[in-house]
Amino acid sequence: MTDIKNNTQYFEESFDKQALVSIDILECEFEECEFNDCDFSSAIFKQCNFLNSSFNRCNLSLIKIPSSRFFEVDFIDCKLVGIDWTVAQWSSFNLCSELTFSRCILNDSSFFGLSLNELKLDECKLHEVDFREGDFAKSAMTYCDFTNSLFMRTNLQSVDFTESNNFTIDVLENRVSKAKFTRYEALSLLNSLDIELVD
Repeated sequence: MTDIKNNTQYFEESFDKQALVSIDILECEFEECEFNDCDFSSAIFKQCNFLNSSFNRCNLSLIKIPSSRFFEVDFIDCKLVGIDWTVAQWSSFNLCSELTFSRCILNDSSFFGLSLNELKLDECKLHEVDFREGDFAKSAMTYCDFTNSLFMRTNLQSVDFTESNNFTIDVLENRVSKAKFTRYEALSLLNSLDIELVD
């Protein structure tokens, strides 16, 4: 089993069933690595780089990621509750999000003010997530539950919300042109227009 040590570069390594709860991981680089069934809850990843890597069935709840970078990173069947993604370091040159979340729980997280075009969220639970002031144009947010999530002055142009539900999006306060919604769920968009629907 590979141990994680500070100030170390890892390439094509596999980290399996590691329990590193509430530890500090400093200035590490992970390129083309896999994390499987690991528990990193409440850990701090400071100034770390994750490149072309994947997390599978990991618990990453309440991790802190100050000045860490993510490029082409996949999260599959992971728990990612209470993460402030705004403190990571995001490229000002490449606006594509480079993040994919599949069947993940991201409740109580913040993407406030981030420009993450082409973000991919599939079959995720996103309760009380902050998307305000962000730019998520051309993202795919399909089969997701957005209960009590916040959208305000958010760019959602050309976002695919197919089969997603429980969102509250004010069409007057957000940019939603060319966004795609399932027909029935799209009716909720009319709530912000103060109009009455009659059968």
